[in-house]
Amino acid sequence: MEQQEIKETINKLKKEKNAIILAHYYVDDSVQEIADFVGDSYYLSKFVLDRKETIIIFCGVHFMGESAKILNPNKTIIMADKNADCPMAHMVEEEDIRKMRAQYEDLAVVCYINSAAKIKALSDVCVTSSNALKIVQSLPNKNIFFIPDNNLGKYVASKCPDKNFIFHDGFCHVHTSITKDNVLKAKEAYPNAQVLVHPECTMDVITLADYVGSTSGIIDYATESNCERFIICTEMGILYELKQKNPHKTFYSVGHRPFCPNMKLISLEKVCHALESLENQVIVTEEVTIKAKAALVNMHLIAQ
Repeated sequence: MEQQEIKETINKLKKEKNAIILAHYYVDDSVQEIADFVGDSYYLSKFVLDRKETIIIFCGVHFMGESAKILNPNKTIIMADKNADCPMAHMVEEEDIRKMRAQYEDLAVVCYINSAAKIKALSDVCVTSSNALKIVQSLPNKNIFFIPDNNLGKYVASKCPDKNFIFHDGFCHVHTSITKDNVLKAKEAYPNAQVLVHPECTMDVITLADYVGSTSGIIDYATESNCERFIICTEMGILYELKQKNPHKTFYSVGHRPFCPNMKLISLEKVCHALESLENQVIVTEEVTIKAKAALVNMHLIAQ
């Protein structure tokens, strides 16, 4: 089928099946274009709660679909591509958490939403890049075991000198591929551009930033800023929304095409197939759902 025909089929199937399509900012432009709503991890995890649609087609990686299912166990959550996964989500083990709980009495396990459901189930609270700082600052605990992303954890720690952080060695391969040298070269090439950095980047990149924030935070900052040029230090899929909202501004991606191959697995054809077949349903056991939901609900309560 031609692209236009695929889009028409998708719209027809959505109405027939009472379905809605959610997409992350990092998926392909064509998928963002046909999605009903596009957002970052926090927005998407919160958005599903109040929707009347019974079927959710999730254009993102697996942990996002799991989060949606945990918060909405009675809805059918379909992954547009079953192989779209986040390597960072599997960089921490259950035993890592148990060891830290045995070692520290006053410990809060703070789990980045980019993690598997079984890890959320052993955590005290989930966070996203947009609310991690607010949530950690709100916790009464002195000791914070921040999992799995080392870089986001160190950024939050730099803003919370009164807390004792225990870091894990997880990371995002896309954001760690953006180096200090990449940014310095871009600054030299575009001296009038502001540097906008995602906190999954390393600290030496973060120190060069004019603004540090989540994917949605970067979009909002660029949209509200009087500056006309921006160096963007995150996954290049964000450029679609940045250009949609700011057609007269200029955006430069840093380094050698920083993109997530898992997010880019999702295509219009796969979205259409997911609607037709309702394959790739997200399944989370009742035991894990109950425990993981507590950590996600805590996130929404503290971050609101």
